Amino acid sequence: MNPTPDPTPDPTPDPNPSERPTASGPGVANANANAIAIDFVSDVACPWCVIGLHALEAALVRTGLRAEIRFQPFELNPGMSAEGEEVIAHLQAKYGITSAQIADNQQRIRERGAELGFAFGKRTRIWNTFDAHRLLHAAGEQDLATQGRLKHALLRAYHAEGLNPGDPEVLRRCAEQAGLRDAQALLADPQRHAHAVREAQGFWQAAGIRAVPAVVLQRRQVVSGGQPVEVFEQALRSVAAG
Repeated sequence: MNPTPDPTPDPTPDPNPSERPTASGPGVANANANAIAIDFVSDVACPWCVIGLHALEAALVRTGLRAEIRFQPFELNPGMSAEGEEVIAHLQAKYGITSAQIADNQQRIRERGAELGFAFGKRTRIWNTFDAHRLLHAAGEQDLATQGRLKHALLRAYHAEGLNPGDPEVLRRCAEQAGLRDAQALLADPQRHAHAVREAQGFWQAAGIRAVPAVVLQRRQVVSGGQPVEVFEQALRSVAAG
């Protein structure tokens, strides 16, 4: 798994996929019975989630399998203030690592991203992402295609452009790019979808998710971390085979 925003070891395949998530809880409906139901548990602030998502999408292209991806909320820093924190100081305090270690890990993340066609930019601060999760929940209620476009827009805004994913203007712009309706009204009401997001977070934590990304296939197999495309491809083929 890759439980932290930057300083993580190389992800390795999980030899014993979790069986804990069950066919219940938030977002369980699968509109297309022929598609693989995928719950992608992640945080906008997590670079390994960018890598995991792009690797998963590449694996789906390789296999030709159909899937419905629903993005589920997880906050790496739920207590983060609206002002955020300087990224280097935050990582040093949280994980007890040096600036040199952080630089090495960030370089490795940039290299992994480049392999998958994503250009990581310079990120100087870590921000609160709860409002981004509220928007994603609303997008999921609209339709999964809109939710997917919004997720990609938010990841680009933070990880490529270094923007604050808690800034209402950034969120409004991402929502507009994704085609999300009524985003302005949602952002004006901090309680809208807040309970649903907290409920979904609690469900996945109770299911044993402690780090992200956690990619749950058909609510019975979990691929943990920003794995290579080949790992996702193997898992997808296994689930599709029954």
